Amino acid sequence: MNDNDTESFNIVDAQYVASAVKFDQYPEGELTEIAFIGRSNVGKSSLINSLCRRHGLARISSTPGKTQTLNFYRLSAKTGDFRHDFFLVDLPGYGYARTGRSARQEWSKFIQEYWLKSTRLVLVCQLIDIRHPPMASDVKVYEWLTTHNLPVQVVATKADKIAKGRIKSHLEIIRKEIKLTAAANPIIAFSAENGQGRAEILDVIRNILLK
Repeated sequence: MNDNDTESFNIVDAQYVASAVKFDQYPEGELTEIAFIGRSNVGKSSLINSLCRRHGLARISSTPGKTQTLNFYRLSAKTGDFRHDFFLVDLPGYGYARTGRSARQEWSKFIQEYWLKSTRLVLVCQLIDIRHPPMASDVKVYEWLTTHNLPVQVVATKADKIAKGRIKSHLEIIRKEIKLTAAANPIIAFSAENGQGRAEILDVIRNILLK
């Protein structure tokens, strides 16, 4: 995407709509849904705020596992004469060891229910910390999503925390560990601090919405 494309496609409005833990609590309607998930403290809230350019839209916490519900945000995107409303769905973080086992199982249950029952879901963005090799939970989630034929865009967060010259090798490690298929979209390196990768994520969203 070039600079002109970046300016021509952006999120022009973003509003919190609802939180849910079961199917009958999801917002009504037929708006397309794009979901974001990752390990606790992977930088998911910071990424959502950066995409929407709305500081505080998604709450950022230093406490891992704070997001315990599916949070729905209604976004409006615009490029040229094209305007499209859709839901961005912020899913609870996974893999936090201090969370009780029963709570983790319950979260897993309603997250999987969402993935399997939502007929509006067109993309899952899975966030992985670029600084470290994927953990077992990262691999497991990616395998589950692809096994169930859900489209996945992997985003490597916190790219500003490593040297630019090391980004490519870190992305390659992630690609090999999760066994990224050749047909999948390339991994996007993202930084909420400097905006790296924001345009690429918006490009993926635009392509999904324009289908």
